[in-house]
Amino acid sequence: MVAVGLLSCGLLSRQAQATPISGDITFGGVVTFDSTHLNLAKEVKTWDLAIVTSDSGSFGSIPILSNITMTAPWIFNPSTATIPLWQVGGFTFNLTSSTIVSQDNFFLNITGIGTLSKAGFTTTPGDWSFTVSNAGGKKHTTFGFQADTAATAVPDSGATAALLGFALAGVEAFRRKFRVA
Repeated sequence: MVAVGLLSCGLLSRQAQATPISGDITFGGVVTFDSTHLNLAKEVKTWDLAIVTSDSGSFGSIPILSNITMTAPWIFNPSTATIPLWQVGGFTFNLTSSTIVSQDNFFLNITGIGTLSKAGFTTTPGDWSFTVSNAGGKKHTTFGFQADTAATAVPDSGATAALLGFALAGVEAFRRKFRVA
C-alpha cells in the first residue's frame, strides 16, 4: 500500500510551469474620437503618440517612452471585444469587455477586463482603465491608460496530491496494524 501511495504521488505530482504576468503599465498619448463632442463619442478613430509612461513587475523590461501599437478604431459604445487592443515590448492586451463609468463633454472614464500575454508567461487576466480629460470639449484629447494584472491562482505543483497519497498510505498502514483477526 505504501508503494501505491508513493507511486500515486509520483504520477500526480508535477512541477508548476505557470509564470503569470504581474505588475502594471501606464501609457498616454493623443486620441481622436468619432465626434467632436466627448459626450457623444462611441469610438476612438486614431491613437497618436501612444507611449509608455510607467511600468512595474513583468512590464519593467519595457523602456519608458516606448511606442505602443494601438488598434483603431476602438469601439467602446457598445462594448466591443478588440483583439489585440494594444501591443508593446512583446506584451499583448486582448480586450474582452468594457464599461463606461462616466461620460460627459469634459471627461470620459472606461474600465474593463481582458487578458495579457507574452511568450514565456501564462496568459493572465488583467483589469484596465482608460480616461480622457477634455477641457473645453476640444477635438484632440490627451488620454491615459492603465492596465494591471488581476489576482490569479497559481497551481500548487502537486503538493496536495502528494499529501493525499501519504495520508492514504498512513490510513492503510494504521488499518493493517490494528486489524481484528
